[in-house]
Amino acid sequence: MKVIEQFVNQVIESGTYEEMDRFYVANKIHGFVGDEDVERNDASVKDQLISLAISNQKIEDSLTAKEILNDQLMDLITPTPAALNRKFQEEYAKSPEAATNFFYEFCKSNDYIKVEAIKKNVEFSKETKYGDLEITINLSKPEKDPKAIAAALNSKTVEYPMCQLCMENEGYQGRLGYPARSNHRIIRINVGGEKWGFQYSPYAYFNEHCIFLDTVHEPMKINRQTILNLIDIENQFPSYFVGSNADLPIVGGSMLAHEHYQGGKHIFPMMKAAIKESLDFPKYDHVTAGIVNWPMSDIRLESNDTVQLVELAEHIMDNWKQYSDESVSIQANTGDTAHHTVTPIMHREGEKFILDLVLRDNNTSTEFPNGIFHPHDEVAHIKKENIGLIEVMGRAILPARLLTEMQDVKKFWLGEDNEIAAMHLPWAKEVQARQTINAGNVDDVLHQELATVFAQVLENAGVFKDDEAGNQAWSRFIEQL
Repeated sequence: MKVIEQFVNQVIESGTYEEMDRFYVANKIHGFVGDEDVERNDASVKDQLISLAISNQKIEDSLTAKEILNDQLMDLITPTPAALNRKFQEEYAKSPEAATNFFYEFCKSNDYIKVEAIKKNVEFSKETKYGDLEITINLSKPEKDPKAIAAALNSKTVEYPMCQLCMENEGYQGRLGYPARSNHRIIRINVGGEKWGFQYSPYAYFNEHCIFLDTVHEPMKINRQTILNLIDIENQFPSYFVGSNADLPIVGGSMLAHEHYQGGKHIFPMMKAAIKESLDFPKYDHVTAGIVNWPMSDIRLESNDTVQLVELAEHIMDNWKQYSDESVSIQANTGDTAHHTVTPIMHREGEKFILDLVLRDNNTSTEFPNGIFHPHDEVAHIKKENIGLIEVMGRAILPARLLTEMQDVKKFWLGEDNEIAAMHLPWAKEVQARQTINAGNVDDVLHQELATVFAQVLENAGVFKDDEAGNQAWSRFIEQL
């Protein structure tokens, strides 16, 4: 069978088009890849169509052009936004989980979620003094297109879509330096009385990694309404956790300009961490509270009473935003610039809502110009990026460069020829001095040491350290609450 003919069959079988649409669909595909059809070979149908388009000079042989065509082809098996939303609501009438199962599987089948790319990621867990921590080396996101980098030097600023979280991305073709979204679909939901969207992440960092986004392009903010919104989402999708990145630079996420939350079906290490000190708030007698045994400074609230939960959360957040303790380098404001916020994360156990409020401070100093509560220089060779929502919960998202760099670290440990980077050398020597490393255990040692470094990264980001001074500072903060 010829490749265009086979893809036409796949499109018809998907249900997006009917048998009567066959010639129409075929001509759509011919428009993308050219009029010549060829016999099917061992490559996937979609990959062969992209190769055909290049050979027929319909597209350039570039990363951007191939990505755009890939998603245009997959758009042919993707219902319109309205049709997909109707199907989601039909499934939701059965159960919230039926709806998310349908949407998640669909986004994988139409290649919006890049399943094959995600498989390239390196993932493992290792025990630390805070329990198992999860390490991932992110290899799924495609490399930057050299043509896009070159074009960016001379291009005019384009403000459509305004950012990659805007609703206008739904069905957007893509361009040099901006991802293709032809096969992207967003489920419409209401959150806190406002119109929001729900979508999955194309390069998922964990199981069913999803994004809840405001339909209005406005900056992120953490306040009482945030907690109300998290509760609303939990009521709609009780099998998912949901949380927000902090709303300040350094400690916040990478997209502070657009209000959004992340969620999914994954139990993170922080969720499994125990309470190390119970807290008593008599005015909020329906809420159980405590300080979590975790490297970052986390107050956990648990309750079936969402009214009291919101009131206590607001009390803690408002208090923290104005709290200073110079003895441990905590300063709420510099002039009119605020430095304090929280990373709030919520999940459910039955009817009980569990809210983690992780205290954040984005101050800098002469000693720590990148952030006092940010990965410090001694761990920056492994992780120097912002500690966002996912890392806060104990899952490291490490850069792709480490895959090759760690190969040279292992060679160094084994006495083989290597090109170990200078930034890794002090750490590699320190590990070598206290570990017996051989070919049989080198991978295990590497994994364990990366987890240990990640624990240190999280300790750096914690505002109240796990030492005598930190514990006393915790007590002062709790007392004045």
